[in-house]
Amino acid sequence: PQRLLAQSKQIVISNWGGDWNDRTVKYIEAPLLEQKGYTIVRDLNTAPQRRTKIVAEKRLPRGSLDVAHVPISDAYFLNVNEAIDLIEFAKIPNAVDLLEQVKTPYFLPWLYSTWEIVYNPQKIKDAPTSLAELWNPKYVGRVGVTNQHYQDYIQMASLLATGKLHEFDAAKKKLLELKAVNKPKVYESHQQIAVGFKDGEIWIACNYRARALQFQADGLPVNVSFPKEGAALQTFGAVIPKRPPNKQGAYAYLNALLDPQALAALCQVNFYSPASNKVTLPGALGAKISHTAEQRKKLIAPDLAYLAQNDAAQLEWWTKEFV
Repeated sequence: PQRLLAQSKQIVISNWGGDWNDRTVKYIEAPLLEQKGYTIVRDLNTAPQRRTKIVAEKRLPRGSLDVAHVPISDAYFLNVNEAIDLIEFAKIPNAVDLLEQVKTPYFLPWLYSTWEIVYNPQKIKDAPTSLAELWNPKYVGRVGVTNQHYQDYIQMASLLATGKLHEFDAAKKKLLELKAVNKPKVYESHQQIAVGFKDGEIWIACNYRARALQFQADGLPVNVSFPKEGAALQTFGAVIPKRPPNKQGAYAYLNALLDPQALAALCQVNFYSPASNKVTLPGALGAKISHTAEQRKKLIAPDLAYLAQNDAAQLEWWTKEFV
């Protein structure tokens, strides 16, 4: 009985590392769970590693994870592969205020942002209005890309070339042009590309609006600009893998993710938009994070089925041909 009691207070969470995890701990896990007696065991890795692990464990008598943080596209992939549970939203009191537009039966939405142009205003005086600026020859050697966002860059290139997110052949051609013309510097993560901006190695890139605002808050010389072509919408959240060790703990964790006060505090430092209608962000900061009515008309939701079917091929191409 003592061992079972100890197990019921342990929750195993798979998440990204870096400042994403640091903020999750500071605003959610530590105050709302650990200070109430839960023990959080953290399995930190990349999204592809997380997907692989969850699928590999789906037929085990007992999985190793209670909750995994994922983008919505990975949640779709995992659901298609029957590797995650449907979520019983009635067990999550805070879920009553979720945005219906990003809610699915197998995925708890938490935060969302859009893929936009990030640039150094000290080097680029006029705000870029088009994704095509990344191909401008005057920025040779000054363009940055991140490996972990290969899908986002492929979608960006497709959008520029065709007006649609998922024309892979057109995107490949466009990205190879970028590689030939501007010789972009490749970084592994948000943190590394931030250093690239700070040191003046790069002047222009694409990233989530939320990350650009974080870079600004950290004192980096960057602005963010909404591209006239539109912006892909990216939603982050959590799933419950099959046969978790502590399903009760998993639901306690999901409810904590949507705590209105904690989520409001988190969004004011990570600059993502909250997926809960109950969260209000103040004044000028809320205006920075939110989109105008005109921009909302140009938000483009990815085709999750397409991403699930083509992710492996896109990652292989990106790794072998682009990087």
